Amino acid sequence: MKFISNRIKRPNLAAPSNNPQAAPLKTTGKLHSYVTVWSDRSQDFWQHLAPRDKLALSVLMLFFIMIVGGYGGYSMHMAAQKSKLDYQNQVADYFWLRAQAANIDTNKTRQETSQPPANQVNSVLSAMGIMGAQVVAMGDDIQLSFSHPSQAVVANTLSQLEQQGAQLSKLIIQQDATSKALSVQATLSFS
Repeated sequence: MKFISNRIKRPNLAAPSNNPQAAPLKTTGKLHSYVTVWSDRSQDFWQHLAPRDKLALSVLMLFFIMIVGGYGGYSMHMAAQKSKLDYQNQVADYFWLRAQAANIDTNKTRQETSQPPANQVNSVLSAMGIMGAQVVAMGDDIQLSFSHPSQAVVANTLSQLEQQGAQLSKLIIQQDATSKALSVQATLSFS
């Protein structure tokens, strides 16, 4: 109640005055008048606060500003770190691709197709790490037999052979019960 009784009445500046020589006050719109009213009320409220309440409100405002500023700085720092990491990954990918350009040889595929089909099959098998495979050329077809313990290696080998232009006309895969090794027998034709 002390706040209400101590309020000072301010003169209404927007009302016409009785002084004929006073220039009329110009307002720029409703927003300006709302801001003016709000700032006047805030100043009145602040002036009528007890010193202890002023100190508490000042500390609270300072704490709020520090929290908002700290979070803003932290989020900007994290966004900058993410952007820097993305950029470094893109640069690394670019240089890796640039380094691999020498390994891409378009003439290599032409040379491989000029090799006999049995040599192509042997080169794929040795590249996949399959040793002791039996490759027999029978006319236009090639019979292939090998065993390996990994299903992934067998699947990759067959897909590599298909990428080289081989077509599987016969495929038998059996798994040994004791060693769990896969035994593959296939008939391939190159066209």
